[in-house]
Amino acid sequence: MNPINFRDRVRAAAEAALAADGSVGPLELFQHMRFLQSFQVEGWRRGDEHYQVIEPSIQVGPEKFERTLRHFREWIQERGLGAIEVPYTRRGLKGVEPLQVTIDGDPEREQFYRTRYASADLGEKRAQRLSRKLAKVPDLVVLEKVSEEGNCTECGTELAKGNLLFLEQGRPLCLACADLDGLEFLPAGDAALSRRARKYSSLAAVVVRFVRARRRYERQGLLVTPSAVMQADEECAEDAPERAARRTQAAVLRQVEDREYIEDLTAAVLKRFPACPPGEARAIAEHTGLRGSGRVGRSAASRAFDAGAIELAVRAHIRHAHTNYDELLMQSTARLEARALVRSSIDRLAAAWSGA
Repeated sequence: MNPINFRDRVRAAAEAALAADGSVGPLELFQHMRFLQSFQVEGWRRGDEHYQVIEPSIQVGPEKFERTLRHFREWIQERGLGAIEVPYTRRGLKGVEPLQVTIDGDPEREQFYRTRYASADLGEKRAQRLSRKLAKVPDLVVLEKVSEEGNCTECGTELAKGNLLFLEQGRPLCLACADLDGLEFLPAGDAALSRRARKYSSLAAVVVRFVRARRRYERQGLLVTPSAVMQADEECAEDAPERAARRTQAAVLRQVEDREYIEDLTAAVLKRFPACPPGEARAIAEHTGLRGSGRVGRSAASRAFDAGAIELAVRAHIRHAHTNYDELLMQSTARLEARALVRSSIDRLAAAWSGA
């Protein structure tokens, strides 16, 4: 990989992570670089027996690991970010449990992974809010079972597919043994009802299911006290018309903001690549800037019209629209090999569009 392109990729990922969470550390960077999958981190934070520590799941060689961190440190210094050390924890039945990142628990490396970086000029109130957010202990998490076999490790009850279970240090417990069987399941779908029920419930847990096809945990609902559901339901019935009006107004505002952003992003593409056909510049902006897509066009770097982020978006468009990259993938060519085969074609067209 071209060193300059790799540096830009690291910086774009760091900007995206910073924009998404208000801070960025090594684990967040590796997720945005796709060296670490979000479902692995979620499994680790929820006590999955397969992810008792997370460092071995980082899929990158030693050389690229060091290059990534070197570019990351350079970016941190240039941005003037401040360091915040926050431990990773999970909420268990016995209270808050610290999470270990490395196999051997080396104190220096554990501190390295715990350190995150945020803007040094946030202001006192914003800095306090960020510190509280980072230090917040995650909710209790209950899993919907997706496999056919298994038993509660405490009482031996069979846990069939679709049953709910709690993981305690990697060991599955039925809800009765986890003392959560007195809670009522509230399906996801009504944000206001869920938010209010969670607020009024003295004990609550988030219910998730691992979807193999998407390789991620998806929220299914909440376990809350029956009285909290009743109170939340009454409040929601009282202000339903007002909330519906606010949703309609917000949807209209988002449409206006998206149109303006696509226009500005198209102009930024043409400024960086003046020979790019206007229609293609517009297509690049619409594709990469789609709200909720997670693509580089929605990153903080792209919203600031950073040259590196714009170039990544244009090169991705060229790869799919002007080379046989997709055909190579359909022929079972490995992704990195396919990228290497089309790189020279991308370089030539990108240079022509830039006027070089």
